[in-house]
Amino acid sequence: MSGFSFKNYFRNKVLEEKNIKVPNCYETGTTISGIIFEDGVVLGADTRSTSQEMIVDGNCKKIHYLADNIFCCGAGVVADVENLAQLVSSHIQLLSLNSGRAPLVCSFVRVMRQTLYRYQGYVTAAFIVGGVDDTGPHLVTIYPHGSSDALPFASMGTGGLAAMAVLETNYRPKMKQNEAEDLVRNSIKAGVDNDLGSGSTIDICTMKLDSVDRHQETSAKVETYSEEVYARGMSEAEYSYRPGSSIIVTEEVKMLKFDQN
Repeated sequence: MSGFSFKNYFRNKVLEEKNIKVPNCYETGTTISGIIFEDGVVLGADTRSTSQEMIVDGNCKKIHYLADNIFCCGAGVVADVENLAQLVSSHIQLLSLNSGRAPLVCSFVRVMRQTLYRYQGYVTAAFIVGGVDDTGPHLVTIYPHGSSDALPFASMGTGGLAAMAVLETNYRPKMKQNEAEDLVRNSIKAGVDNDLGSGSTIDICTMKLDSVDRHQETSAKVETYSEEVYARGMSEAEYSYRPGSSIIVTEEVKMLKFDQN
């Protein structure tokens, strides 16, 4: 498989030899997550695309088609993510036509891992691959250097830590479809609320063996999640403290001079 060019590697090497500062890599922002429920997989992603401090696209599609019941969420450089997803999808579809069998999730994972490992991290793309095949539902995370993990739930991207906090708190095995969709939605919203590089709306993709449902939340509906998350709870009791309850460790008085002019 081919399709990537690394001519800038030699340019950067020449710049370093001449003590010229090499251009910095752009920092990207994304929140993606996924969950395995009782008979399928749910993937979720935000739709904001950024370039440093600038929002480039507010409706960027981060859930990519691989096969009929297999999709992936991508985090990293948009060009790398989209091109690698298309390359792997076409490669496995040719394999499926030659073998006469439906593609498996493990086939996509293997090709993605081998391709990313070959480029040693210079392809800035990370994936959460989810799908349902003849062996059941699967969810796999793939990192830019080619390593992978098969997990019941996962999150990646700059908002991934906030999303993982929600997933770890509320996940349980054999969840219903509506429960899994709500949990993925809330995990993405947590990433949006805690990461400036994530935002806009939320894409949800639910995969079963015989069906796929993709939809996007409206901006108005996304805003209601913030009201629910940050709603102030009722105080259980009234608290009042007498003056002097807090111990003063040190005290220092400074005279301030003001210019009357």
